[in-house]
Amino acid sequence: MNKVKKIITTWILLVSCGYLFAQAKYQANWTSIDSRPVPQWFMDAKFGIFIHWGLYSVPAWCPDGYAEWYWWRWAEQKEPALVDFHRKNYGENFRYQDFVHGFTCEQFQPGEWAELFREAGVQYVVLTSKHHEGFALWNSQYAWNWNSYDLNPHRDLCAELTAAVKNTGLRMGFYYSLYEWFNPLYKKNINRYVDEHLLPQMKELINNYQPDIFWADGEWDYPSEQWKSTEFLAWLFNESPVGKTVVVNDRWGKETRSRHGGIYTTEYGEVHPGVERNEQQYHYWEENRGIGHSYGFNRNEKAADYLSSDSLIHLLVQTVAKGGNLLLNVGPTADGRIPLIMQQRLLDIGQWLKVNGEAIYATSPGTSTTEVSGEHIYSTVKGKDLYVICTRYPDKPFVISSVGKKPSAVALLGSGLPVRYSYEKNKVKIIPPVLNPNHIPCNSAWVFKLSECLE
Repeated sequence: MNKVKKIITTWILLVSCGYLFAQAKYQANWTSIDSRPVPQWFMDAKFGIFIHWGLYSVPAWCPDGYAEWYWWRWAEQKEPALVDFHRKNYGENFRYQDFVHGFTCEQFQPGEWAELFREAGVQYVVLTSKHHEGFALWNSQYAWNWNSYDLNPHRDLCAELTAAVKNTGLRMGFYYSLYEWFNPLYKKNINRYVDEHLLPQMKELINNYQPDIFWADGEWDYPSEQWKSTEFLAWLFNESPVGKTVVVNDRWGKETRSRHGGIYTTEYGEVHPGVERNEQQYHYWEENRGIGHSYGFNRNEKAADYLSSDSLIHLLVQTVAKGGNLLLNVGPTADGRIPLIMQQRLLDIGQWLKVNGEAIYATSPGTSTTEVSGEHIYSTVKGKDLYVICTRYPDKPFVISSVGKKPSAVALLGSGLPVRYSYEKNKVKIIPPVLNPNHIPCNSAWVFKLSECLE
């Protein structure tokens, strides 16, 4: 009888412990929130697409920099070139709100966008659900008559793109601006704005569309305590339908970038002021930038303002080899097209990834070093395999150091050409095969795979 009681007591204890573990919750403070690990799917994905699309896509113009800041830049009247552009093309009495009539999206085909992204090799998509202008791209009850459903194009753009993207097997997420430049409630009463607009609208977006990523921005006016960021994040992780899988970033208050939240974010290579770049190595991070200088489509940009396909592939390689993801932006037009130059760049990246994707996806930064001068050789690791990525094809033998053991094979990905190599004292000397027009596996960067060479 005592033995039975002991078994029952033990069982109750185990069940209770399991229940308590299952009920463990993140608390509304940064120590607790920061303890949440970045979901593994994101660290394996490596490459995503950012989409800046809104009313700013109608004028789609600025002298330089970010075209999505059109309203603010025009309202401040501090940029003569933009003010003159607006007056000449739209007139003195044309309000920013009037641009809604041009946001028609009649050529927006979400399935075509999703297929382009899949062909580009991206693993996730992040759409600006609402930028600093406050115009929501979904039927938001907290943006009455200032959203894409009540006004042009009379479509729930978030819902349409989410369905198309997920149908292709990609992850879908949203960018969301905490502040709104000219929202009367924001300017008059920040506490009411947070309680009556910000928090309920963010929860509406999460509950309605269950995104895989929630990418905050526009946090710099106030500290995170004022935005009630940890309160929202505790709800997101504990109670929302995406608590276990959602990825968040670090833009939750004027003090949080590269210090608190989820992934750390860099922008055009810049880290938040006051934070040293080398801190990135201790926390998972993501670089985000446009193909050109702007995020929103800027008609004033020329071909020379866009990075070449080679440069973008090199950026992806460098970012992944340093332990981060690349979130590359496209800026659609107001009628719903992704500009051809952006499509071409994405398809070129996709072609390269079809050959070399195994050296990018689900990898870790390589620790091996090269004895070739210059900064054009990078490495990644997957299991016991080492990938040596050359952004300039080697024209002579080169040596890879810190290799654990002799590789079982060395291959040039995408090529059937034999690769000669030798091994001695944890070093591998590779003699790259001579390529000719009939044996070019890819453009832009070349990958040598050293199989089973790591302990």
